[in-house]
Amino acid sequence: MSLWALFRTPPPDVAVEIAADRVSAARLSTRGAEAVVAAYAVEPLAAGLVVPGLLAANLTDLREVGDAVRRAVTALGGRVRRVALVVPDPVARVTLVRFETVPARQADLDELVRWQVRKSVPFPLDQAVVSHTPGGRPVEGGVEFIVAAARHDVIGQYEAACAQAGLQAGLVDLATFSVINGVLASRPRPDGDWLLVNATRAYTTLAVVRDDRLIFIRSRGEDTDGSLADVVHQTAMYYEDRLHGSGFRRVLLAGGAALPGGAEAERRALEERLRVPVEAVDPRLAAGLVDRIGASPELLDALGPMVGVLLRERRAA
Repeated sequence: MSLWALFRTPPPDVAVEIAADRVSAARLSTRGAEAVVAAYAVEPLAAGLVVPGLLAANLTDLREVGDAVRRAVTALGGRVRRVALVVPDPVARVTLVRFETVPARQADLDELVRWQVRKSVPFPLDQAVVSHTPGGRPVEGGVEFIVAAARHDVIGQYEAACAQAGLQAGLVDLATFSVINGVLASRPRPDGDWLLVNATRAYTTLAVVRDDRLIFIRSRGEDTDGSLADVVHQTAMYYEDRLHGSGFRRVLLAGGAALPGGAEAERRALEERLRVPVEAVDPRLAAGLVDRIGASPELLDALGPMVGVLLRERRAA
């Protein structure tokens, strides 16, 4: 599940996430047959430097964000040229589209996808980068695709912040997609229907996954009315009524440390609504930490997307 893989070269071992409140960087290495986080760094960002969105400029001070990227990557040590870049979910419009039949030629499929989503994005597609990946198989038949569309200039700002730090963004992916890929790389790997709640300071994204295929996704901004528990409850009702859901086997909460009431309070509220145990996403189930790294909740939240995007690329290589 990846947005824009720009180069088909060996996958990077360093990831950078540019979020609304911080720049994070992490390096993966191997210990035996296992992936491990060898180094990480987090650089806080002043409020308003990164304002995730679909239409307007997201980085209000490119130089300041680029300097934060440089400091974070420099703190990892070693020489870094290429990185996997994780960007906030609101930079892209993500939709699920269904086709009765799929063209045999990739070019024809690409054109069909663009035609299908042209009315669902608020900008001309000639100004957009569009990516798609197979989704689930709906019970009503056909084939579903997950489609992400973002403006070239918006993605270009995040890439430019990396370039200012002397880095090349070899691929770009959304934060929630990256968290999902990290969960899918975990041991044990989830099966059946499961719900991911990815909470950040700027937005919250809810994703329903059936085995390893995304079947529903919804994002809401921080200024949206209603509590997180209310929105999760609405999603659960939609899942049961429209997606023929028979119940979540697991509910996972990512980014809980960013929630105003704290992760534990929100976790209990979700459990009361869903009647299902709620677990925190733990990237250590996919990639261990070297001994000198302590695992605070804030650090695990920061590592989740970066571990996911790097492990996804290792599997795809």
